[in-house]
Amino acid sequence: MQSTTKPRELVRVLARTDVLALAFGAMIGWGWIVLTGGAILDAGSLGAIIAFIIGGIAVLLVGLTYAELAAAMPKVGGEHVYSYRALGHFASFVCTWSIVLGYVSVVSFEAVALPTVVEQLVPGYDVGHLWTVAGWDVKASWVAVGVIGSLIMMAINYVGITTAALIQKLVTGLILVVGVLFITGALFTGEAANMTPLFNHESSGGFAGGIMAVLVMAPFLFVGFDVIPQAAEEIDLPFRDIGKVLIASVLMAVAWYALIVLGTSLMLDQPALEGSSLSVPDAMVAVMGSVWGSKLMVLAGIAGIITSWNAFYIGGSRAIYALAHSGMLPAFLGKLHPKYKTPTNAIIMIGLLSTIAPFMGRPAMVWLVDAGGLGIVIAYLFVALSFMVLRKREPGMDRPFRVSNGRVVGALAVLLSLGMACLYLPGSPSALTGIEWGVFGGWMILGLAMYFFALNRYGRAFSDRVMQDVYHR
Repeated sequence: MQSTTKPRELVRVLARTDVLALAFGAMIGWGWIVLTGGAILDAGSLGAIIAFIIGGIAVLLVGLTYAELAAAMPKVGGEHVYSYRALGHFASFVCTWSIVLGYVSVVSFEAVALPTVVEQLVPGYDVGHLWTVAGWDVKASWVAVGVIGSLIMMAINYVGITTAALIQKLVTGLILVVGVLFITGALFTGEAANMTPLFNHESSGGFAGGIMAVLVMAPFLFVGFDVIPQAAEEIDLPFRDIGKVLIASVLMAVAWYALIVLGTSLMLDQPALEGSSLSVPDAMVAVMGSVWGSKLMVLAGIAGIITSWNAFYIGGSRAIYALAHSGMLPAFLGKLHPKYKTPTNAIIMIGLLSTIAPFMGRPAMVWLVDAGGLGIVIAYLFVALSFMVLRKREPGMDRPFRVSNGRVVGALAVLLSLGMACLYLPGSPSALTGIEWGVFGGWMILGLAMYFFALNRYGRAFSDRVMQDVYHR
């Protein structure tokens, strides 16, 4: 097999603000609009804040391992590059294909979230009954909004990362402005009494079970900082600064989720939360004293959909491209567009997969969150292991961003990744359902089929040659 594309053809155009907007926008997305109320009801107001902070600390420790590796090996593919060097061929595939599941699940989630949020702006627009999924009626117009949105985002990413980065900056700025208005308003006008109960002792497993129910969402909600390593060869920054920006994006996201929970719980008491379909917009109504507050927050939610959608198209397509370029997936997925310098076939693959999601209706949102979350924590575990292996095996490697107390950070990242993975297993209060295991298993079977096809056709030696070229150029 001959390499049909070269990673060096990717163009370094992303400045510091582009990279920060890319990662932060990816992490906040739409989940803060649709999941905040449920998180407060599951764990209590303080319990939800604690869960997000614990999840954020765990992700931050993993993020530190990413930061060091991304600065040391600023190559397209991120996890693929690190795990190949540390753990070998098959482990690298499992790691990268798992994170691609996380990315595709987020992109698909947004294709379901868009028609959901449009209902808030245009009530009753969903017409044309198609079928019922898990008790939810799927309507033709509802599906059409999700499909059209998915195709538009695919087209934006097809024509180049410069356009995608500009959109990312503008829309992330809008989210921050609305978020600051909401949080400051809630702090001045909210009532501390609304925050009761602080912990939900009636949840399955007691208050700890409530915290775990929220904590299991953390990998899905915080995924996004790892988009930075995926696009490393398109970032125009000193390598050390890549690590710094990555960590800054994680800290910003932890603060964002905790403050959104605080603001919502200050404005809405438990009965109000139970009667609300979208708690954050309803809390914004209470802050502003007018229904236009809800519309403004919904617009910020749509902006979040766009930022997350956009970022994970970038991350997912680069991960697929890296796998294909190294002979682990069919070669056509490693093609770069001659003009736009984007991995067009990988983008089209993600677009087609995510366009299926609206046909499954709103229940697909939960399935995608949970199945994708397991893929994400598996990748985090492999990256943390790669960090520790390379620290021992290659102590002299140039590390522009070097993590202090690396052994401790690496060990904690491994343990926390394992702990988060256990949350998805049978016996846990937040274990995956049969459908969610079906999504995860189906994805891994699809990947393994393509992996063994590529391995049989191109051979292990080809992958080794490509990766050696990647490490030494």
